[in-house]
Amino acid sequence: MVEQRVDRKLVAILAADVAGYSRLIGADEEGTLARLGMLRHELIDPAIDNHHGRIVKTTGDGILVEFASPVNAVRCAIAVQRGIAPLNAKLTPENWMNFRIGINVSDVVVEGDDLLGDGVNIAARLEGIAEPGGICLSEDVYRQVRGKVAAEFVDLGEQGLKNIVRPVRAYRIDIGNANGPGGARSSGAVQAGARKPALALPDMPSIAVLPFTNMSGDPEQEYFADGVVEDIVTGLSRIKWLFVVARNSSFVYKGKAVDVKQVGRELGVRYVLEGGVRRAGSHVRITGQLIEAETGVQLWAERYDRSLDDIFALQDEITMSVVGSIEPNLRRAEIERVKRQRPDSLDAYDLFLRALPNIYTPMPQDAAGAIPLLEKALELEPGYATAQAALAWCFHHRFARGGLREEDRRAAIHHARAATSHGCDDATTLAMAGFVIWMDERDDVAALKLFDRALALSNSNIFALACSSVPLAWMGKTEVATERAQRALRLSPFDPLNFLPNCALAIAYFYSERYAEAADAARSAIESTPRFSFPHAYLAAALVRLGRGEEAKAAAQQVLALQPTFTVRGVSAIVGHEPAVFSAFAEAWREAGLPE
Repeated sequence: MVEQRVDRKLVAILAADVAGYSRLIGADEEGTLARLGMLRHELIDPAIDNHHGRIVKTTGDGILVEFASPVNAVRCAIAVQRGIAPLNAKLTPENWMNFRIGINVSDVVVEGDDLLGDGVNIAARLEGIAEPGGICLSEDVYRQVRGKVAAEFVDLGEQGLKNIVRPVRAYRIDIGNANGPGGARSSGAVQAGARKPALALPDMPSIAVLPFTNMSGDPEQEYFADGVVEDIVTGLSRIKWLFVVARNSSFVYKGKAVDVKQVGRELGVRYVLEGGVRRAGSHVRITGQLIEAETGVQLWAERYDRSLDDIFALQDEITMSVVGSIEPNLRRAEIERVKRQRPDSLDAYDLFLRALPNIYTPMPQDAAGAIPLLEKALELEPGYATAQAALAWCFHHRFARGGLREEDRRAAIHHARAATSHGCDDATTLAMAGFVIWMDERDDVAALKLFDRALALSNSNIFALACSSVPLAWMGKTEVATERAQRALRLSPFDPLNFLPNCALAIAYFYSERYAEAADAARSAIESTPRFSFPHAYLAAALVRLGRGEEAKAAAQQVLALQPTFTVRGVSAIVGHEPAVFSAFAEAWREAGLPE
């Protein structure tokens, strides 16, 4: 038997596509194709040629290119992304195009003019997690180009890529230009130098807490610095007269040299708090400064050296100092009243912080990574209400999109009820518990009471607004659902959690027969969390009612690609509380071709 010869070669692979291409095509098919052709002719093809690349193939809005050098591949990508802004400037904003680019280096199979294999697939998946207007690299590419390309790299950690067996460590490039609307929202990231429209200041004092710099030199301590900020944001957000931007929106500036005036304009806040954390052994040093965003004037600065045993008191002290700078006449009794309950064990708290990145998603595989850490935290501190709620949240998402296993549903309800049984006064904890109790226990009355308690504690809490907007929409309470969803989006414009309020808007608009707005909200939810199946289902329903049957069927196929177990009856088991709302969706889903 003669062994068949397989030709292989080592190449850098660049994969790119247009973010929001379906929306652009739906709005103006001929104009979109003409603009894409113009960009190819004036920018993309010349950049590929200048950097000695070869176009392997094109697929509609997508393109696959090979380079002999990863340095040339990255330089080409940067040239394309930097070149799009002036070309977009010639167009109206709704017609701007932003590309996502992924780059990998690998030994691949050569089949004629085509390239095949896992290395090509990884490049395509990296493109899928890149932000619109952004570039995402594999670790192998990063090793080859660092120090050789004039760019800043942001470590995204290990990424679980669809249909790729092993996690891939990925890096994002800050290329320092703005490419148009939405160019910084995917994956919760914002491009360096991107200019966003200025938001009007609220009628109350407003603040954003930027990510604190990890000054320890140990990358493993990043989670601790992030956790300090999380607690400060939570403490501030419980003060009713203070407008606090959610942590996930302010964290889009992580790892960047920021202009506080620009931050103030983009987030619509009067004050910005920034600082740093150095953790060494059993001691921690935290520095902080409060800046008036409009003027850049420093209003307050302090340094704290403490034993880690005193970390919670330290965070309270920082919170009180910030508040005192904003409102000198605030009574200390008000600050004392808003202090959080915290676990006695720092070990349990540490485990919670480590789980945190995998908690704020709707994906069952992420939940599976957080569950063991949270269970260990509760072994150490059974009364830790915040960990109980987070565990309930994780079990819910594993139940809803991980096979509808009854044991996951029971676990979600158990931990949600446990979170509310300790006299909890944390808005996020109550909102998480309320969401799970509504979804999995189907106790509308108890859930609404928990949402009301959460908002009474903090009317600017993103979780309370976002988590309550979805149940309210499914219950047919469209007016209040819309108001809360819109407020959540205003409070946290760059938040990865924005899939929740956008889903609520899609549901409320659909039930109100505002189908075009429902489709737009569903697309926004998809942009925020593309792997989440439900926004694609909402889009399919809206497109059916807009008379766009083929697009609706394509959206339905995407639902099944993301969640093969999706059925109309399965959704009813999760959200079918109000028959009129669910029936409207169910009929449209059947027309789109989703299984019964």
